[in-house]
Amino acid sequence: MTAYRTVVVGTDGSESSLRAVARAGALAGACGATLVIACAYLPTDPDDREVRGAADALKDEAYQVMGSSPAEETVRTAHERAASAGAGEVRTVAVVGSPVEALLDVVRRESADLLVVGNRGLAGIKGRLLGSVPADATRRSSVDVLVVHTTD
Repeated sequence: MTAYRTVVVGTDGSESSLRAVARAGALAGACGATLVIACAYLPTDPDDREVRGAADALKDEAYQVMGSSPAEETVRTAHERAASAGAGEVRTVAVVGSPVEALLDVVRRESADLLVVGNRGLAGIKGRLLGSVPADATRRSSVDVLVVHTTD
């Protein structure tokens, strides 16, 4: 078995997801792998009912998934966290789409051999809107998935 070459980790900017980023950064650094940090977001089209519905349900946390500017800031912060944890080569990407679809798309495009996600699922209305990223990613991924324990 060879070491991982390309590791993808998802983040939404939450402290929990940044813990997963740090773990992925340490692992990528130890393996000499490239780390790709991805953040999914929904476009901000004021005429899109689905997007407005998600924003209404997410309330104060809608910034994490609405529009590319917050996503770009999220991956910049995550890049710093990953580099501090030991990652060497780090790339960042903000992707339009739901979290799981976006992560799986990045895994395919980057020919990644490991996907890292935090264990914190989404409960209540957020979970119904966005799904449980750890559960869905684990079930649907074609590559190894590391679920990092990120909650206290």
